[in-house]
Amino acid sequence: MKAIVMAAGDGKRMWPLTETRPKALLPVVGKPIVYHQINAMKKAGIDEFIFIVREKREILEKYLNELQDELKVKIEFVEQGPENGTAAALLSANGKVNEKFLLVGGDLLFDSEIIKKVISEHEGEITVGLKEVERPEKYGVVETADGKISYIEEKPRNPKNNLVNISVYCMEPSVFERLKNLKKSERDEYELTDILLGAKAVEVEGYWEDVGYPWNLLDVNKEFLKKMESDVGEIENSSINGKVYMEKGAKIIGSHIEGDVYIGKNTVIGPNAYIKGPSSIGDNCNIGDSVTVKQSVIFDNVNAKHLAYIGDSVVGNGVNFGSGTQLANFRFDSGNINVLTEKGWVNSGRKKLGAIIGDNVKFGVLSSTMPGKLIGANSWIHSGVIVNKNVPSNVYVYIKQEINFKNIEG
Repeated sequence: MKAIVMAAGDGKRMWPLTETRPKALLPVVGKPIVYHQINAMKKAGIDEFIFIVREKREILEKYLNELQDELKVKIEFVEQGPENGTAAALLSANGKVNEKFLLVGGDLLFDSEIIKKVISEHEGEITVGLKEVERPEKYGVVETADGKISYIEEKPRNPKNNLVNISVYCMEPSVFERLKNLKKSERDEYELTDILLGAKAVEVEGYWEDVGYPWNLLDVNKEFLKKMESDVGEIENSSINGKVYMEKGAKIIGSHIEGDVYIGKNTVIGPNAYIKGPSSIGDNCNIGDSVTVKQSVIFDNVNAKHLAYIGDSVVGNGVNFGSGTQLANFRFDSGNINVLTEKGWVNSGRKKLGAIIGDNVKFGVLSSTMPGKLIGANSWIHSGVIVNKNVPSNVYVYIKQEINFKNIEG
């Protein structure tokens, strides 16, 4: 049985992290999202995959080609054409399957048991996985009758219930003929949801997460860290209170670790650092003297060597924190932190959220960010700057300072 993975999107909602990589390669406890996807589907008995690609396809294809031997799977690629939407994406794979197949979104993380249940209970032309969630307004809300989908509404303001479409499907090849006859939606896209009425409905339990916004990486890392087993390496004069997984060459020197923490290859923690989990720190990082990392996701090659505070944040590759950099993560009124995205203000649903920082950003000494700010790749934040709004990519952010002198009398 084959699985088709829709991974052609541009990942705009994940900016600035997707400015330099496809969404499927965002890290979760040291491995990209797509690694965990393939691993879960393989446990469900699938070892052939068709990836629908478009944006930054060369980066994704390079990684997946290297992954085939490691996971002992077969992967091929189909490029989505100029038309947009989930139905257009699937139609790109027409002719690639001749028996029932699994279809999943490229930004999902899930247990293998969910995949097994959708496949085992498949009937008819289409079977749709459904799940009850806490915030149904973020998804396609579904009603069922006699075990089939009778109603579906995308991202309703007032959801009728908590049951949503989780974008995990089992389908017959005959769906491709139906896709050819679809018309564009109000969003000027071809929508897969337009063929779901009457489809078999299968409610599932277990872990599932749609990584739709950057702060969702904090949630999925937390879940994956819970499942992680401790595997410690070189530790000197440090205290550990929790599960710690250390890759080859990682060191912890004179520091305190609390909670579940992942530490990548050749990363050095300390001396005198405090890491509070759930946190993931990538390869070749240096988290040094009097630096606090709290419940954050840090990519590779990040330096924070002196007196920095990194709380509830997602930090891209190659970021450098000057001495005393502070990432604020809490509102005075204790309200949920809103984030200004390309689609307007979005309620993160989080009481604590620091900064989302793109690749290769440099912070000067004593700079800081206000909660929920997005900082584009390759930008420089000058010393003493307080970032109180989103920062575009490739800019130098500075403040004008006027220095005056007065004679000392007496």
